[in-house]
Amino acid sequence: MLVRLSLLGLLAFAPGGRPGVLAVQDPTRTDWAQSNATGIRIQNGFERVYLQPFGTNGIRVRASLMRDPTGTELSALLDPPLEGPGGNQGLSYSETIGYLGNGTLQNGNLIATVLNGVLSFYRAESNGSLSLLTSEYTDDKALPPRYYRQDFRSPSFAAEYSFTSSPDDQIYGTGQQACCMDNTVNKKGQVVDLINFNSQVPIPMFMSSKGFLQFFNMPSQGRLEFGAYRTRFVTSEATVVDYWITTASPGDYDTLQEQYTAVTGRQPIPPEWSLGYQQSKLRYYNETQVIDLAQRFHDEQVNVSLIVVDFFNWKYQGDWSFDPEYWPDPAGMAAQVKALTGAEMMVSLWPSVEDLSVNYLTLQENGLLATTRDGPGIQDSFAGVYTRLVDSTNPAAREFLWRRLNDSYFSKGIHNFWIDQADGGTLGEPFENNGGVINSLPFARAFTQYFVGTQEGAGKAYPWLHQQAIEEGFRNLTDPDPTSNGCQYMSLTRSTFAGGQRFCSYLWSGDTSSRFDVLLQQVTAGVSVAASGISSWTLDIGGFTGLDVDTAYGQQLFVRWLAMGTFLPYMRVHGDRLCNIPANPTPYLAKNCPNEPWSYGDENFQIIKKYIALRYQLVPYMRRLFQMLHATGKTIMRPLYYDFSLSDDTVVNGTAVNNPLVVHQFMLGPRLLISPVGAENATAKDVYLPRLPESWMAQNLSWTHWWNDTDYGQGGETVNVYAPLDQIPVFYLGPKADILSGNI
Repeated sequence: MLVRLSLLGLLAFAPGGRPGVLAVQDPTRTDWAQSNATGIRIQNGFERVYLQPFGTNGIRVRASLMRDPTGTELSALLDPPLEGPGGNQGLSYSETIGYLGNGTLQNGNLIATVLNGVLSFYRAESNGSLSLLTSEYTDDKALPPRYYRQDFRSPSFAAEYSFTSSPDDQIYGTGQQACCMDNTVNKKGQVVDLINFNSQVPIPMFMSSKGFLQFFNMPSQGRLEFGAYRTRFVTSEATVVDYWITTASPGDYDTLQEQYTAVTGRQPIPPEWSLGYQQSKLRYYNETQVIDLAQRFHDEQVNVSLIVVDFFNWKYQGDWSFDPEYWPDPAGMAAQVKALTGAEMMVSLWPSVEDLSVNYLTLQENGLLATTRDGPGIQDSFAGVYTRLVDSTNPAAREFLWRRLNDSYFSKGIHNFWIDQADGGTLGEPFENNGGVINSLPFARAFTQYFVGTQEGAGKAYPWLHQQAIEEGFRNLTDPDPTSNGCQYMSLTRSTFAGGQRFCSYLWSGDTSSRFDVLLQQVTAGVSVAASGISSWTLDIGGFTGLDVDTAYGQQLFVRWLAMGTFLPYMRVHGDRLCNIPANPTPYLAKNCPNEPWSYGDENFQIIKKYIALRYQLVPYMRRLFQMLHATGKTIMRPLYYDFSLSDDTVVNGTAVNNPLVVHQFMLGPRLLISPVGAENATAKDVYLPRLPESWMAQNLSWTHWWNDTDYGQGGETVNVYAPLDQIPVFYLGPKADILSGNI
């Protein structure tokens, strides 16, 4: 339930009984565009808390112990923001409040009050009332809502921040959940572990169905706990607690995303080629295979936009260059691929460095490798050797890495980079010895020490800064204008942090299992990370591991997955396939199982070609969606609650309980509803068509079947539709010609 207060009632919160910081103008006014104060400082014994206006309808809160925040802490916030007030203001404030003090700060329609030292946030409504969004959690008997633990040998501390919630509140976002059991879109009742590993990319932000978004601007490990009455953020190590909150009308998630991406950054427009079909597998391990692959795409007349060379194209980990034994002429290879197909190329890079690498001594001598708390610096092992991580939190290491990538790949015509295994701390699993060869030391995550701090305090920034190494290289070599809104080339990453969306980069969902239930689980993963500000997302079509290309099950699963992939922001095939072709003894993991469009049987090949052709028809639509994303942060892969919370109780109630009929469907932009088939041997599918908002009905929009153009009306019902392998259930709104032309 929303608690509503009169604006005039807030005058009682002012210190000393006088009218306080909140200058009440016309109580019905809704166009407050600027903050009414530079900020509030709370001096509470050893604790200092700063409240400042930041962004549109946003307030930033920073707290530290014994000393002020330095302002130099790792931050995903743009300063100044793209839109709205604030920025370049340091720790400025216009009012100081003491212990158990009172005060009020307003920015747009977001109002923060401090009453007896307790912080609350309200939304100003058009009728002059206020709606309580959340407040610091208090009870007759409870821990303090701002709770700290500190070892006084260090300026850092652990903290727990608690805020009120209600049992009926729905919680969305929080990044990408790990594969493969979590099928939730509503995160209420969950605990989200803030630590990165393979397929787990948590982002400490969430949107509430009450109409607010809260982001903890901290790359530390910890937890988000979404209890019935309390939401709690836990950080393992921090020198400042830094969070940001904004508000919009309930159900207006696009405005929340617009305001959030205005302070964390917006996705530059990807190159048009990246919106086509992307071909990869584990793995093409020599030049001849790649050239033969390009020739086959040419001969079969199948469009391909990107061909990927996966891991261990190098001789030693940390070389960041091709092994010349298997790749003698990279420039010639890239030129032949381009001539045959027009496709770009992408090459995998890992952050691991072994001591036989040509770069090891230079990196070690210059302090460009991450170390560990116990000294040796070993983070993991792979392929029978121990490895360390290049410390991409160090600007000098990022510069060194890009120089090597440029010399080895970019200057030779291979312009795109696959950032794999760079989740932070280790090679990306929640345990060490990722390769499994050295298996007698079952360590937990290494206590990694970076240039910017510890794994506990800054580890979630590692993949983000590793992405930045590529981004800095792209910008320096291809686009000297830092304000450019487009990308020529892209990096693909397995992990990121808030603000990663402002790079020429896209995220994929990591190493997933090849099963029908996982195909559907990926819908919830995709819409959750999209609700966290990151729409530039894809997956391994077919799943990463366990698909046997020689079985009817594997072939059917691949086609169903590819059908869904046709309607994702990027259409990317990848996987470690099983087959009856033995691997070569050398080089390392020289697997020969196929994963190309023609690898899944002649009949299926015709269906696969049909979907790939449809993807290229959809490129104008995809391009328009990315333009909208760049301009306003408007989410591309949209959970149903984004568009239908205000028009359809079935969507609201289904999302609340994570009903598969609701959460395993998504909108691709504003015009396409996608309902993937996640059952073996299915020939039909139940599809829930949400009831359209009144404003959409006024435009005479209705749900129309993509494949036969049957009009199914304005929604609010479940329909059973024919769904053979070559017809994934898809419904569209408005003229199909507008969709295919991108005129939306």
